[in-house]
Amino acid sequence: MTTITPTAITDLVSLRDALREFAAARDWRQYHTPKNLAMAMIVEAAELVEHFQWATPEESLTPSAEKLGEIRDEVADTLIYLVELADALDIDLIAAARDKIVKNAIKYPAPTPT
Repeated sequence: MTTITPTAITDLVSLRDALREFAAARDWRQYHTPKNLAMAMIVEAAELVEHFQWATPEESLTPSAEKLGEIRDEVADTLIYLVELADALDIDLIAAARDKIVKNAIKYPAPTPT
């Protein structure tokens, strides 16, 4: 088994591969069902929301350095579970996002200048 160094994680594919290796080394793949991963992701997203719960819109734009570090960790946790969920279901995240942008452009067309 190869060991992916953190600096080698530069895109979604290398992140997915590193997460696969991390989970395999700990025998966690057996727990990484779509249900469990989706639930874990939403828990992490809720932890992210907690950082903004009582902040004003202006305060949310300028968190302290310490708070920003905590937010960064929760964003990372949410991304990690999203990548693992997509991997478990064989979803190409970039293709899915690209397709969704096209759908959204049709559903919500930009106003034409007058």
